[in-house]
Amino acid sequence: MSLTNEKSTEDIAHGIRKRVFLHTMRNNGGYLSQACSAAESLAFLYNEALHLGAPTLPPVPKPFAGVPSAHNPDAFTGAGYHGPFAAEYDRFFVSPAHYALVIYSALIEVGRMDENALDHFNKDGGSVEMIGAEHSPGMEVTTGSLAQGLSMASGVAFARKRAGEKGKVWVYMSDGEFQEGQTWECLSAMRHHGIDNIRVIVDVNRQQCDGAMSSVQELYDLPERITAFGATCRSIDGHDLDAMRKAADSAEPGKPLVILANTSPFQGMDFLKKRFPRLHYVRFKSEAERTEMRDALAVELGVDLNEIEEA
Repeated sequence: MSLTNEKSTEDIAHGIRKRVFLHTMRNNGGYLSQACSAAESLAFLYNEALHLGAPTLPPVPKPFAGVPSAHNPDAFTGAGYHGPFAAEYDRFFVSPAHYALVIYSALIEVGRMDENALDHFNKDGGSVEMIGAEHSPGMEVTTGSLAQGLSMASGVAFARKRAGEKGKVWVYMSDGEFQEGQTWECLSAMRHHGIDNIRVIVDVNRQQCDGAMSSVQELYDLPERITAFGATCRSIDGHDLDAMRKAADSAEPGKPLVILANTSPFQGMDFLKKRFPRLHYVRFKSEAERTEMRDALAVELGVDLNEIEEA
């Protein structure tokens, strides 16, 4: 990346978890387990893998300026926090839009956004949405319903390859998106067209909105299935940064690279095991429940209780 960052990737991952935890405690809810599973992947992407220019949007995000159109010159996309579009720079697409708080926290940890940006989280008229859209920080396109992000990113990658651009296209996905047919159609199309300038990291945390994936629709033999569709597939421990570095450097000519980051929805926050399998979104039904989780996770994350209550 082009910005100077003195933090280690490990420190950034811890900072992401801590920041999402603090926000969840102060706002009576949040996508907390996603920070547990995604922290290392996003820290690796922003701190090591992505080649990005300096942000083109202000440190504190602007209000929503309307949808892009020929008649709205003020419209913007959150991709500005990844820097300018240029042939030498990478592009980064976030497919699971409900990971928005985790993305915002990552942007703050690597210095691409000010921490005061979260003061605007989920506020009317703002762009720092709970479920990210194309104007939200770090988001280039609107990717909900799930499984649309990979297709859009692959189209950009195909165009960049044909244009001879040096920059790669990176995609962050969730494993639930492999329950959707569009994902498999996209994998097949990428292999057919030889789209090999795309890198995909999948958060395989085996959780979805309705609970554990095994109780909804099991994926079975996911590495074998992805390989059968023509992609290079690496299955790794998603919390092992050395394994991620090695996998990210293992692309093959003519094939997209898919890295299955097998993760834990409790990583760094073991107390969340008590809520299993209800982990998709954490909200507290009572002050006693909030206090119990606050005190336990503060110890695990090394957070001072006074810091939690500061607004």
